[in-house]
Amino acid sequence: MTLNIADFWQEQTRHHMEIAEKTFPVVAEPLAKWVEMAEEAVKNGKKLLFCGNGGSAADAQHISAELSVKLCQDRAPIAAICLSLDPSAMTACANDYGYDQVFARQVAAFGQEGDILVGITTSGNSKNVWEAIDTAKKRGIKVVVLTGESGGKVAPLADLAIKVPCADSTARIQEMHILLGHAFCGALENILGLV
Repeated sequence: MTLNIADFWQEQTRHHMEIAEKTFPVVAEPLAKWVEMAEEAVKNGKKLLFCGNGGSAADAQHISAELSVKLCQDRAPIAAICLSLDPSAMTACANDYGYDQVFARQVAAFGQEGDILVGITTSGNSKNVWEAIDTAKKRGIKVVVLTGESGGKVAPLADLAIKVPCADSTARIQEMHILLGHAFCGALENILGLV
């Protein structure tokens, strides 16, 4: 089979723009709420915990790094932790308690009342993210989820669910999630001010 890369690229970008145009009008309000929640938490000395699987783990790592270091402006670091970055903790937990508990166990270890857990799952049905949310809620930790169109099982459990209006493409959902992540970090950076 021969693939025409130019045609393939055009189709990919067309689909990206289609999903972006659907996403922009529906996420402005929840994005503002997410920023507001985070601003309050940070000003109260609390932290943000991020989790996700696969590409969503990479997004969780990316967003938390932008917060703890910087996106664009020199400023005080924002306390943000990605829960998939410790392979010893994850594999020990997976071995001893099962993979469904890899994030919940860390939420129990590090999470405190007033913190925010951000779960990223394109399907909304990742069991380990659901378990992390359950643990967070029991500890007075607020929950934000980034999901796809349906929101899956996690959306009803969250304090705030930001849903990308796409049901058929994990890639497009992830592209919108990282755009949301950058907008979130940039807004928070501007609101909290420079060092």
